[in-house]
Amino acid sequence: MNVKNFITLLYLLSFVWGQSLRVGFWNVENLFDLEDDPTTRDEEFALGGRKNVTQEIYDLKLKNCSYVLADLNADVLGLCEVENYFVLDELNNAYADRDYKIIHYDSPDSRGIDNALLYDQNVFNVLESSPIKNNLPSGKPTRDILYVKGEYGGHILHIFVNHWPSNYGGKEKAIPKRRATARLLANEVSTLLSEDPAAEILLMGDFNEDPTDDNVQILKSVNMTSMMEPMMGQPKIGTYVYKGVDYFLDQIIISNGLNDNKGLIAGKAQILDKPFYRQQEGNYAHYPFRFWAGNRLLGGYSDHLAVYVDILNVAP
Repeated sequence: MNVKNFITLLYLLSFVWGQSLRVGFWNVENLFDLEDDPTTRDEEFALGGRKNVTQEIYDLKLKNCSYVLADLNADVLGLCEVENYFVLDELNNAYADRDYKIIHYDSPDSRGIDNALLYDQNVFNVLESSPIKNNLPSGKPTRDILYVKGEYGGHILHIFVNHWPSNYGGKEKAIPKRRATARLLANEVSTLLSEDPAAEILLMGDFNEDPTDDNVQILKSVNMTSMMEPMMGQPKIGTYVYKGVDYFLDQIIISNGLNDNKGLIAGKAQILDKPFYRQQEGNYAHYPFRFWAGNRLLGGYSDHLAVYVDILNVAP
């Protein structure tokens, strides 16, 4: 049996044996509470703000987010665009099927949005976590990278949750910001690999670039591989749509240690792409069914689709 068929067999058997770790990521699209934090630019989502958010709208946002979490059914789930621990706790309560533990640090982002990790402690054992400060060349604040070191099946898994700078304010200005972020992340990965060349490392997040864009390609210099790159070029496939074009901004990127047929192995990455997560008609048919369109409530889920991968333990 060749290696490809062997991995496929293991992947199928993992569902029979229940011996896999599902790791997911989702940009939840502005999960804010109803309070106006005077230290951040969150007032549009607060009561009395220009979006006219009410308790009912906030509750709908939590309810819709909980549907996605139920569909993902992830053991470990990275999130971005969350305002604080409070909304994560509210979301955890809205999703009744699991009782996640929450890892969250307040970042210096001007809008007050952060990265976070939810995990099922019955499956995944967190050993340590920390925010990695991302100091941009301009000196302006942005989201931290969240680092989590955990154990699954007797193996150490290093996870980095990312939300790279967006193109807000212009793509040409944003590219150097993402380049600095990519180099920061590459240095963190390089440090781990210098200590253990076979380290099992998983990067996930909204990278605001495709797998083939220059800044994501920087990660190849430290032997990281985007699991989304093989999907590119297929019609109507992607995690984000802009001006009618599909993009793979939301990615899972792995080290060689998760692709060496030893210890932990990453299966095939997937996009949570069901019809009701996309608009089905009108000028924006096929676009992810977002919750907001500017200040207009659509009542969907997010402008990004979630992604996930099943990690198999193939150690004897």
